Order: sequence, then structure tokens, then C-alpha cells
Amino acid sequence: MADLVSALREATAITGFVVVIMLLLEFVNVHSQGKWRDRLIRSRWGQYLVAALLGALPGCFGAFAVVSFYAHGTVSFGALVAAMFATAGDESFVMLAMVPREAILLHLLLLVLGVVTGLLVDRMVRSWSFVGGLCGTPLLHLPKQLSGRHDHAEQAVRNRRALPLRLGLAVTFAALCLGLIFGVVGPLVWNWARVTILVMAGGGLAIICTVDDHFLREHIWVHVMKQHVPRIFLWTTGALLVSDWVTTVAGEMPLTLSGQWLLLLAAGLLGLIPESGPHLVFVTLFAQGSVPFSVLLTSSIVQDGHGMLPLLGESRRAFFLVKGINLVAGLAAGAVLMTLGM
Repeated sequence: MADLVSALREATAITGFVVVIMLLLEFVNVHSQGKWRDRLIRSRWGQYLVAALLGALPGCFGAFAVVSFYAHGTVSFGALVAAMFATAGDESFVMLAMVPREAILLHLLLLVLGVVTGLLVDRMVRSWSFVGGLCGTPLLHLPKQLSGRHDHAEQAVRNRRALPLRLGLAVTFAALCLGLIFGVVGPLVWNWARVTILVMAGGGLAIICTVDDHFLREHIWVHVMKQHVPRIFLWTTGALLVSDWVTTVAGEMPLTLSGQWLLLLAAGLLGLIPESGPHLVFVTLFAQGSVPFSVLLTSSIVQDGHGMLPLLGESRRAFFLVKGINLVAGLAAGAVLMTLGM
């Protein structure tokens, strides 16, 4: 029961953050008539660089943002791979605290390798059958300008119909903000993650309270809330429960792997768990000098903290493809460095 409550708390916070990112994307895209999105789509190198930079940010929020970009068809599948290649989840904070010099070098290496890998993936994947646009082409039209007495009356009717929806969404986001403030959802302690999610939730509340009725109905309610929220929340909750169980089972098994090559393989396989925490064992072992840099690199490439969880609600195929690509690439990169004695 405690595991279920913990998973629901975390899934609510993650879903709230991702939803606000989607609201911001919708808002900026519609009011810019898609110009910023078109520029990013046309600039393939820009996609890889932006995605990898967001992924390289400590924590999982940059990765969440790239998943939202991918779901809206703003970045390619290769850019998504680049972001997950570059991210190391919450383990980044621990590495920066324990081995700051090596952590900075590692993240720079992950950034470069992520951009190169994203480019290669898009070059190899010619079909584009699973590249972006998971929720269709975004609506870019603006609500028509109404004039005249009849049109004003029609607009007033629409406003009254949209009022319950606006109130319901506003109460939902206000409840999320209060839940974060009083520790009902999200992290139990006040930290950067709790503050960030609270700020984003407040931004979502402001958007809901200020946008016009057309944007509220078509873009926020129909597109984001009805289409994305249930899938993201349910899949994230399920994945967290499974991850907690796997982590518990793995923690109860004695670490009998003595060979460095077996440790490299273990780092890659453990990195498949979409969770922050299990991978800290390799950060600690590296800081103690018990494993080489190659093992830490493999762990950092394959694992992505919570960054991939929202993708489960959008495309299981894309989720497993990214995980598979990063596993192969992480093991290959680690093997090369281990062969070189690093």
C-alpha cells in the first residue's frame, strides 16, 4: 500500500509537470502561428543540440520537456535519442557533489555523444514511421474575431459554456499547487524539484485563467487533458510500481560480480530501469575507485532517471526503441574505453 501511495504521489507530480510543458508548447505555438516550431523542425542540428542540452541538465525535467517536444512532432526521433543519451537523471547531482571534475567531463562527453548519436539514428531511420507527431499536427488557427450584436451574443453563450470547464481546470491546478505546498504530492521535502514543479503548476494555473475560451476548449481540454493526461498518469504509475519492485529485488541480491566486464554489463542492464536511484551504486563505486570510468559512462548513457516515463503514455514502441539503442550504444562506448584501460 505504501508503494502504491508513493507511486501515485510521484506520478501526479511528473504528470503535472509534463502537462504544463505541453500547455506552454500549445500556447507559444498557437500565438506564434507555429513559427518557432517550424524553425526548429527545419534546423536538424538545432534539434539535436537543443535536445541534448536539455537532456544534459541535472535532473529529469529537461528530458520531460524533450518528450513533450517529440509528442508534438517538434523534434525527431534522433533528437529524442540524443536527449536520453545525454541525461543522467538525478544521479547528476550526486556526481557533481562527489566527483565534480569527472562529472563535468562526463556530461560534456554525454552531450557530444548524444548529438552524434541522434544524427546517426535519423540517418539510419529513413521510414520516419515512428518519428514525432504522436498527437497529430497541432492546431494553429486563431479564434475568429466576432463582430456585431448577434456575434457578441453568440460569444457570450460560448463564454458561459466554457466557464464550468475553466473553473474545473483551475480548481484542479490549484489543488496540485496546494498538494505540492503541503507535501501531499511530489517530493516529501522542499528541494529544487518540488520548487520547480510548484512554479510550473502555478504557470499552468495562470494559463488556464487567462487564455481565451477557444484555446481552453480545443487546445487545453481536448488536446492536452483528454488525450495525454490519462495515459501519462496511468503508465507512469505502473512503471514506478514495477521499477520499485525490480529495485527491491535487485537490492536483496548479493553483488558477486567480480570482473570489470561483468560490471559493465550489469551497469547497462540496470540502466534499463526507468527510475532514479538504482544507478547510484555505480556512482558510489566510481567515487570509491572500485570501478573504472567506462562503467560509469555506460550506466550514465543507458539510464535516464524518470525522463522516459512520460513516453510510455505516448508510445511504448518509441520507449523500447530508445532504451534498446542506448543500451547497445552505452555498452559499445563502455567497451571501447575499457579496452583502452579507462
